[in-house]
Amino acid sequence: MTGAPDIHACVIGFPITHSRSPRLHTYWLEHYGIHGRYAAESMPPDGLAEFLAAIKQGIADYSGGNATIPHKEALLALADQADETARILGAANTFWVEHGALHVSNTDTYGFLANLDAAVPQWDRPKTDTNRKAVVLGAGGAARAIVFGLISRGFSKIVLANRTLSRAEMLTAHFAAVANKQNCRLLPLTLEDAEAALGQTSLLVNTTSLGMVGQNELKISLVELPQTAVVTDIVYTPLQTGLLNAAKSRGNRTVDGLGMLLHQAVPGFEKWFGVRPQVTEALHRHMLQDL
Repeated sequence: MTGAPDIHACVIGFPITHSRSPRLHTYWLEHYGIHGRYAAESMPPDGLAEFLAAIKQGIADYSGGNATIPHKEALLALADQADETARILGAANTFWVEHGALHVSNTDTYGFLANLDAAVPQWDRPKTDTNRKAVVLGAGGAARAIVFGLISRGFSKIVLANRTLSRAEMLTAHFAAVANKQNCRLLPLTLEDAEAALGQTSLLVNTTSLGMVGQNELKISLVELPQTAVVTDIVYTPLQTGLLNAAKSRGNRTVDGLGMLLHQAVPGFEKWFGVRPQVTEALHRHMLQDL
């Protein structure tokens, strides 16, 4: 057996029934033979502060956990210590206690980058430096984490396309200082104008809910997108979205969104249970059974 006995972690959200984190972490606990438990806790916003205080005081039966909607911003505000990514993104999704202090992190950026690194090695190193351009569709919380990752990987131009231009402009303003330090140009556009901006792009990312089961399809022509570009979609229900199918049919390399979910969970599991888990094909198959 590995890891400390009887370690408990959880995911908090409101609602929480949609979360696949318990299935994921329970798989790792069983795979690595760890005495522990990972539970889902339905947590209304007005109960968050009291719940976290109980964890800090050792009253609640958890050493840490994850936070999902609507707690990510509030978790950051209640933390004693936050890592750089959480501070820059303005939200946290992972928490733990050290020496009585509540520490938080945001692992979404890590999950996005690790998923692409595993699926398409050297995706962030196009053949020419002049081709380090990405187009990001959407301007919500997921887009924020992804844009920060692309800036950190040295992309020289990032197009931010959103249904409402004002949201894209807000995201541009949020990262202006960070982008300037890295010599990265941010260009806000509407989704309607995104098609014309696909030329010379090496990465296209959909961060919207368009294409998800129960949502409208993402309507975008890929005619201007180079066949050398990588196309990824953070949606994973369905696993192969309309965007990914369209990209694959014209010869682009594609990466589905399930891997981001799996990889973003790695740092937290290691922090709570003391083992750095691997994202494997067997884990993918296990998670696909519940999609």
